[in-house]
Amino acid sequence: MSETLAIMLWPILACIVLTGIHVYFGAHVIRRGVIFVDLSLAQVAAFGSTVGFLVGLDLESTGAYFLSLAFALIGALIFALARRRESEIPQEAIIGIVYAVATAAAVLAVARQPEGAEHIKAILVGSVLTVTPLEVAKTAALYTLIGALHWRWRGPMWQITDDPEAARRAGLSIRLWDFLFYGSFAFVVTSSVHIVGVLLVFALLVVPGSAAILAGYRKPSSRLIFGWVFGVVVCVAGMAISFFANWPPGATIVTLFGAALLATGLLPRRRGGT
Repeated sequence: MSETLAIMLWPILACIVLTGIHVYFGAHVIRRGVIFVDLSLAQVAAFGSTVGFLVGLDLESTGAYFLSLAFALIGALIFALARRRESEIPQEAIIGIVYAVATAAAVLAVARQPEGAEHIKAILVGSVLTVTPLEVAKTAALYTLIGALHWRWRGPMWQITDDPEAARRAGLSIRLWDFLFYGSFAFVVTSSVHIVGVLLVFALLVVPGSAAILAGYRKPSSRLIFGWVFGVVVCVAGMAISFFANWPPGATIVTLFGAALLATGLLPRRRGGT
C-alpha cells in the first residue's frame, strides 16, 4: 500500500493543483458562454508543441514549452480581438474555427512522422503518471502567481465577465482586459496540456462548474467551493481506478467526470440561495 501511495502521490497532487486553477477559470468561461475556449487554446498550445517536435525539440525541453506558450498567446490575442459589440460572427464561432484549424494542422504536421500517432495520443491524454515533483512544484508556483493576479484584478475581470456593457460604460478597455484574461489562461493551458493532455484540461474547466450549477448552487463562491471539492474527488477516484484497473489515467478521469456529472444531474436539485 505504501508503495502504491508513493507511485500515485505526485500524479494526484498534479491533478489537485490543476483542479484549483481550472475550476476558477471555468466559472468565468461558463458565465461568458465561451465553453470551448479552453479546448481551443489547449489545442493551439498542443500545435505549438507539435511544431517543436517537427523541428527536433524534445517535448520536455524549455524551448518546446515556450514555443507552445507563444502559440497559445497568439490564440489568446485572437480571442481578445474577436469580441466585438457589433459583429455577425459570434466569438464562440471564432473559437471553434481556431480549434478545428489547430487540430487539423497538428494532424497534417505529423502525418508522415513515424511517431506521429503516439504524439497525437500524448497531446490528447497527456502523461500524468510521469510527472515529477519539480514539475508539480513549478506548476503550483505559476498557478499561485496567476491566481494572485486574478484576485488583484477581480473587480474588472468579473465585471467584464458578468456585464461587459456596464464595463464599457465604466471606461474599461474590454480588449485589454480580455487579453489579460486569455493571456494568463494561455500560461495555465500550456502547462496543463503538457501534464494531463487536452481532454482532461477541458473536463477540469467545464465539468465541475457545470456540476455546481446542476446541484443548485447560485453564488459564485459556493459554485467555486463545490467545483473544487467535486474536481478533487473525481480526480483522486479516477487515479485510483486507473491504477488498479491498469487503464490510462487521463481517459479514465475524463470518463469518470462525465459519469459524475450525469449522477449530479439525476440527484434532487438543492433549494436555497447559496
